[in-house]
Amino acid sequence: MASFHTRLALLGSASALAAGALVPVQLAGAQPAAAASYDWVALGDSYTAGVIPAAGDVFEIPRDGCERTDQSYPQVIDRDLGGLIELTNVSCGAATIEDVTFRAQQPIGRHLPPFSEDPDYPFPPVPPQSEAVKPGTDVITVGVGGNTLGFADILLKCLELGGGSGGVGTPCKDDLAASIPGKLTKVSRDYDQMLAVLHDRAPHAKILAVGYPTVIPKDTSKCRYNDPHQFLSIPQGDLDWLRQDVLEPLNKAIEKSTGTQDAASFVNLYDSTQNHSVCDSGKWVEGILDHDYQPALVHPNARGHRNAADHVTSAILNAIAPN
Repeated sequence: MASFHTRLALLGSASALAAGALVPVQLAGAQPAAAASYDWVALGDSYTAGVIPAAGDVFEIPRDGCERTDQSYPQVIDRDLGGLIELTNVSCGAATIEDVTFRAQQPIGRHLPPFSEDPDYPFPPVPPQSEAVKPGTDVITVGVGGNTLGFADILLKCLELGGGSGGVGTPCKDDLAASIPGKLTKVSRDYDQMLAVLHDRAPHAKILAVGYPTVIPKDTSKCRYNDPHQFLSIPQGDLDWLRQDVLEPLNKAIEKSTGTQDAASFVNLYDSTQNHSVCDSGKWVEGILDHDYQPALVHPNARGHRNAADHVTSAILNAIAPN
């Protein structure tokens, strides 16, 4: 745990970030004595790990299949904060809440048939992410829930069903809407359990639950049917349904669960990304394919991770500042 004097030194940085516009944090004047004063564990799925080429290069050799990239927000924050916080990043692409809480996960790397084949697949299982949390951990960030909801499967089904629609109607909503409430209930139940386990493993840690960014704009007329850099064959009506009845409720479920744990806070990425969806010109989330025609399957690019880093950094500094 950090000394009282170190906490005082950090308070000014935290207050400045909270009071003004969020900017990349530069702590060039930090004293060497503050190095590694706090232990931070980053947990989560592909929206934390990075995974896609547009979120940087995979930096871990040998690869474990989790596809953590060097422009993902934990790595960006680690560089921004220098030695003030010691990062342990065990986020992993395709992770569910259960994979964070108690279940070993077999990573998929970039093995996404029919979009891509990974020559190193299959990968050995990785331990439950919560095992990286220790009694002395000071800060835990966790961004997870989309895979428990089954968003990737929903997305692929919407692509399939929209293929013959000509961009008209709501074939995906018609097929899947009845299953969504049950999936959201599971997200809430699993998230509550995860937060309890994390608090039990690190009773003094602050838990920062990181929400998901805006993926689909409010004005879906921006989204061009059959554009592979956007949502390809998903009709506008289904995009409206996905935004209103799937993705926004997912964030709300995570925020509600976070409110049940005194040690936890919700980091809202949705509002700051409203004008940077897949269908916006200044996108922070890639479409089905990125600009190089590499599979992206609706994941944040480096600019999206930069934005997440700014918001999560502010939350971290506020979490470790003295009361």
